[in-house]
Amino acid sequence: MKKSRGRTWRKRRRQPSRSFSLCGNLGHEHKYILLKKWLKERSFKDSILRPAQFPETGRGLMTIKTLQEGELIISLPEKCLLTTQTVLNSYLGEYIVKWRPPISPLVALCTFLMAEKYTQKSLWKPYLDLLPETYTCPVCLEQDIVNLFPEPLRRKAHEQRKLVHELYISSKRFFFSLQPLFPKKVESVFNYEAFQWAWCTINTRTVYMKPAQKECFSREPDTYALAPYLDLLNHNPAVQVKAGFNENTRCYEIRTFSPCQKYGEVFICYGPHDNQRLLLEYGFVTIGNPQSSVHVEKDNLLKYLLPEDKQKHMKHTILQEHNFLDNLTFGWDGPSWRLLTALKLVCLEADQFTSWKKVLLGDKVSERNEKKSLDLAKEICMSLIEETQQTLQKVSVLKTKYVHLVSQLTLVETLHMENIKILRLSSEILQSTSQHNVLIS
Repeated sequence: MKKSRGRTWRKRRRQPSRSFSLCGNLGHEHKYILLKKWLKERSFKDSILRPAQFPETGRGLMTIKTLQEGELIISLPEKCLLTTQTVLNSYLGEYIVKWRPPISPLVALCTFLMAEKYTQKSLWKPYLDLLPETYTCPVCLEQDIVNLFPEPLRRKAHEQRKLVHELYISSKRFFFSLQPLFPKKVESVFNYEAFQWAWCTINTRTVYMKPAQKECFSREPDTYALAPYLDLLNHNPAVQVKAGFNENTRCYEIRTFSPCQKYGEVFICYGPHDNQRLLLEYGFVTIGNPQSSVHVEKDNLLKYLLPEDKQKHMKHTILQEHNFLDNLTFGWDGPSWRLLTALKLVCLEADQFTSWKKVLLGDKVSERNEKKSLDLAKEICMSLIEETQQTLQKVSVLKTKYVHLVSQLTLVETLHMENIKILRLSSEILQSTSQHNVLIS
């Protein structure tokens, strides 16, 4: 006799798991339905991933089954990828081929995105409608926000903003050549705000494709490909994946080597980037990022070369010639070897200076030199903590004063709070090391 399942079995069976209830399924929303339909028309087969809203990461992709190590999580046909070949096959193609001097592949993609976004009947509309309206990359942030960044991020952000602006200015003649394609003046289509949006879309969302240089473009690498749906995958530094274009299947494929539970968020890793690089290139920071570190600027180091030190100029020259003035950091495991080595050289006394080569090779010169360099490391660390705390206090005040900038200020605040964690941990490590050295001596 068949065992009865009870009258509530069907209801229980339909209830989603607790993990599923923690995220909001977005697949039923009209714009995602249109995207999936659009992808299917381009030979994309339904995957095990579904769009969802997650409490900590926002929009992403969840798996509807448990993922095993080495499993293929997505395979996106070549027809779905937006590349420079897509642009050349469009109405813009003849204008690009004729233009002299040749434009860069990046400008070609930016032009296509701006034009297609303006065109309401775009074939790429289901994808374009799901792209962010704004980005939080430094190029799009208020200047006052960028000024709150720590060095060297602030310097790199200024360079990025300058690069994008110059690229836009140098491309304006080409944009004006496209006037016959639009009923309105091209200024309304290809303005700087639209260019910023297009540049950020490409910079934050493209996957790498094998270079295929085309004669109609300038010599810059043609490696960009926008990958609809796939680009919903968020970054996690702890995840391992293998990604690339499969020449046999003609699909861009990603395999994960990090198992994932059913209804969990599926991540990929954008690369071994620290938070400053993530903010600069992608507009976000990661809590507890193991790659993160706090940089010590060379001016912050060189100020400890005292005027009365007769070897001051020689020390400066040695540090410079042996590349010990850059990439000096505090990390989750304390001061870097490069930073400690630079400090040991700075702390060499007159009777020890002839041993400077031993210092650069990592050899111990004396207990006195070890102690002085550790004390100096602690002093620099505490100085950076104080400086970061002052910036955080300033950010807190600005958040109450400028409500419209809260999201941008929160991004800066998160970066500095992560830096504080690293510096405090480094301070504890240095204190423990100093005490250990005292006990041994």
